[in-house]
Amino acid sequence: MKSRIFLSLLGAALLSGCAGMSPSEQRMLSGTTGSAAAGAAIGAIAGNAGLGAAIGAGTGLVGSYLYDQHKQAEERAYRQGYQQGRQQPAPTAP
Repeated sequence: MKSRIFLSLLGAALLSGCAGMSPSEQRMLSGTTGSAAAGAAIGAIAGNAGLGAAIGAGTGLVGSYLYDQHKQAEERAYRQGYQQGRQQPAPTAP
């Protein structure tokens, strides 16, 4: 019973720690932790969970960084197009 309460409080504390993060930081953290968990699981099957977790974390960090850069480029392109659209005069009726 005590372990369930402890795990619940630990989970709540970990989730609330992400509240002040930027979207970039959230993307990279979730990519790293998810890939580390998957790498640990695959590594445990292969015989070395620590090495699998390390490889998974590194891969997840790089992948989530590249994804974040892509999302930022999309956001910049959207904002640029929005600004250009607002600067053009409205079409007049013939």
